[in-house]
Amino acid sequence: MMQTHVIAMANQKGGVGKTTTAINLAACLAEKRKEVLLVDLDPQANATSGLGLPKEPGASLYGALFGTARALDLIKPTPVKNLSIIPSEIDLAGAEVEIARGEHYLHRLRAVLSEVIASGRYHFIIIDCSPSLGILTMNVLAAAHSVIIPLQAEYYALEGLSVMTRLIQQLNQNGVNPGLHLEGIVMTMYDGRTNLSQQVVQEVIRHFGDKVYETLIPRNVRLSEAPSFGKPIITYNPLCTGAAAYRQLAREFLARRNGGLEDDDADAAGFKLRSPFEKSVQMEAPAFVSAVIPAVESRGLVEEASTHAAS
Repeated sequence: MMQTHVIAMANQKGGVGKTTTAINLAACLAEKRKEVLLVDLDPQANATSGLGLPKEPGASLYGALFGTARALDLIKPTPVKNLSIIPSEIDLAGAEVEIARGEHYLHRLRAVLSEVIASGRYHFIIIDCSPSLGILTMNVLAAAHSVIIPLQAEYYALEGLSVMTRLIQQLNQNGVNPGLHLEGIVMTMYDGRTNLSQQVVQEVIRHFGDKVYETLIPRNVRLSEAPSFGKPIITYNPLCTGAAAYRQLAREFLARRNGGLEDDDADAAGFKLRSPFEKSVQMEAPAFVSAVIPAVESRGLVEEASTHAAS
């Protein structure tokens, strides 16, 4: 029986590569013979369509959240070997309001996933959250063992990072999910040609240290095209830089968990991104970048979420 680790792929800001990272990290882990379940808990269902599945009524966790279905019965195979999915559909949008009206509303998802975890069928359950701090996302954070935060290497993306890390700490400390921790921060849409991308990465490293993955996900046209074909990048274009980057991320992810990987885990392209902080960069992050991470500009939203969590 496998020990299952539940990972939330979360960021309150949209457009940071969250779903792209959920799909492609899951696919790359599956490629490495890990049994992976991707749970699409975003009513937009982009992870569902991104793996080539239709958005069908009744296919999501909506029924399971209200006791009319079992999560195990909702699992569907994908074209990627070792990768399964629980799809999403628009009905999940209504679950936000309905769950909030019931008891134990922060732990609905934990109860739903308990039988999936107990089945021992998966090494990893990766949950793609909606880009918000609503009830569904709070349920994910209450059920997960750890959180991966995809972060676009641009200024505005920094604003939500302090909110997410503060919320993780609060959920951990107030007893909602004492084991919750930050698994890592993935820098996405990195453009090494711009000073700003390098400055943002350096500043995140300065504040979060080794919590930031060394692998940087570059801006890549093929990564943008793959969802429209319903395929992860390693299937759509396995030799492009985007595919090599996500394979490298999967290796680094596993290495952090098991203390290192063998040489035969290297991908065929032999591609390894170099982080900008591996070489001398004769510049410092400007004050407007440095000021964002320590500041919690959305303090009211975090405190509200924490209040819900403590209820």
